[in-house]
Amino acid sequence: MTVITKTVTRVVFPLILLTAIALLLRGHNLPGGGFIAGVLTVAAFALLYVIYGLDFVQNDLRDRGGTATTAAGPAIVAEYRLAFAAGLGLAVAGGIAAIALGFPFLTQAVLFLYDLPIYHELELASAFVFDLGVYLVVVGALLTILAVVGAE
Repeated sequence: MTVITKTVTRVVFPLILLTAIALLLRGHNLPGGGFIAGVLTVAAFALLYVIYGLDFVQNDLRDRGGTATTAAGPAIVAEYRLAFAAGLGLAVAGGIAAIALGFPFLTQAVLFLYDLPIYHELELASAFVFDLGVYLVVVGALLTILAVVGAE
């Protein structure tokens, strides 16, 4: 790839990730949430795969040496599958926590904290746990597909 595409990717990649994080954090109150934030995160990594290649993401970006592929496929796929499993567990745990407290599955609880030094007021919602789980499931699943298909 050209120097221009690599330079643009270096500038755009963190901006896409910041947008994804913003969508994830505001998703329980406003449009956004785990799904769209996960898709946007995968789009950022797809850009890296296209511009720099699979080996860059697996070796250079992670600061690890070693082989980029194994007999089972790209070596990074195991980490993507772990993100998928952790997200699934987190999303289910968010629902089961409500049942443990005597409420219906996935009942949302909100806690407001006031008079904080920097934020002044902070809202903690249990829906964020579910959104975070969905985010990890989407990122893990789509990056697994992207890495396996991209390696072939």
